[in-house]
Amino acid sequence: MIEALVDQGVDAFRVNMSHGTKDDHAQRIALIREVETSRGSPVGILADLQGPKIRIGSFSEAAVLVETGSEFVLDDQNSPGNSHRVELPHPELFGAINVGDEILLNDGRVRLVAKEVSPGRIVCDVRVGGELSAAKGVNVPGTVLPIRAMTDKDRRDLDFALSSAVDWIGLSFVQTPEDVAEARKIIAGRAGLLAKIEKPSAIKWLEEITSLSDGIMVARGDLGVELPLELVPGLQKKIVAEARDQGKPVVVATQMLESMIESPTPTRAEVSDVATAVYDGADAVMLSAESAVGKFPREAVAMMDRIIRQAETEPTYRALRSSWRPEVENTTADAISAAAKQVAESIGAAAIVTYTTTGSTALRAARQRPTVPLIVITTRRGTGRRLALLSGAHSVHTSDTRDFDDMVEKACRIAVHDGIAVENDQLVITAGVPFGTPGATNILRVARVPRIKR
Repeated sequence: MIEALVDQGVDAFRVNMSHGTKDDHAQRIALIREVETSRGSPVGILADLQGPKIRIGSFSEAAVLVETGSEFVLDDQNSPGNSHRVELPHPELFGAINVGDEILLNDGRVRLVAKEVSPGRIVCDVRVGGELSAAKGVNVPGTVLPIRAMTDKDRRDLDFALSSAVDWIGLSFVQTPEDVAEARKIIAGRAGLLAKIEKPSAIKWLEEITSLSDGIMVARGDLGVELPLELVPGLQKKIVAEARDQGKPVVVATQMLESMIESPTPTRAEVSDVATAVYDGADAVMLSAESAVGKFPREAVAMMDRIIRQAETEPTYRALRSSWRPEVENTTADAISAAAKQVAESIGAAAIVTYTTTGSTALRAARQRPTVPLIVITTRRGTGRRLALLSGAHSVHTSDTRDFDDMVEKACRIAVHDGIAVENDQLVITAGVPFGTPGATNILRVARVPRIKR
């Protein structure tokens, strides 16, 4: 199945640390690497940390009905609840919630407002009632909770993920820049840090969180619980724009083709949703249950791939891409990356080719959002895997170049072999001399592809 999904267009896989055992994850990671080797192109792996899960306690019955307009109490009493009260086994919350704060239970299906707060007891008005059962989730929108983004379980999972050489770490429950800084210190460059924007407080600190992260995920599921749903589309555009401005890969996730869990075809609205993420400028779009537990994983991936490809051919997409011009930083590397886009589009080049060690050159090139493919050639397999999330990037792992002529020859051969260019096409090539020096992009070369046997 992993082979089939890669063949249908998957560039990276998410390993969800909320489910399964470490043995399960290790087996799947090994299978992905096996498929990567057989296919000959880098495949990224994202280990998604669970983050804190705030849940209510148990009930004396399988489920209870909490009525709208009634009073409901959250307390610290370790006993089964009923339709009027339940345990909240998180003592740190009793000091963080204030009168007037909204408290959401069961993904927002039950909505409470705190009217009395005392040690170990929160009395609430039920604004929207509904059914509750044991261990349903609790959300407190608009409140920065005194809870760190990483639990003890997350730290153990992080150690496992890093020892398994995954390429990205997804950090859940990000509330402030300090949450990102803490994780970044532990990761220490061994993987990219992808901050999931799913809490309203993260929107307040969006610029700082993006700056501290290597990538961003628009986690629309929790955003849609903690904020009015009508705000999510605008926030998606805001988050994507901030990531693009800073040159960080951005992933849009959650319920993109949700109906394909059970159906071989998506709804028209879902197709439009995926295309909108592409138009917004997302680097990647992500499937969740559609491919993890759905009945039609191949079809879901193939449909996602077709939607992306079609959206990128539309005049609307090209117009939006051309209208956005990031500010060029006062560096040689950034100036050459901006020039590469202009030259490639002016001469109708088949592709832009970047030689990169750490990936910084490729990130700069992708930030310009060229309308031609971006071939990324790197001597580091890990760099190629990490860049699997990057917009328009086709990563190739290869041995180091001997000299400038070897660099040009290798770029032409790869472009032809991978079906991106043919004889007499032109390539715009950027690199840094001396070779292998990170961040030293200082050359732009236009090369014409000679006759090469594929």
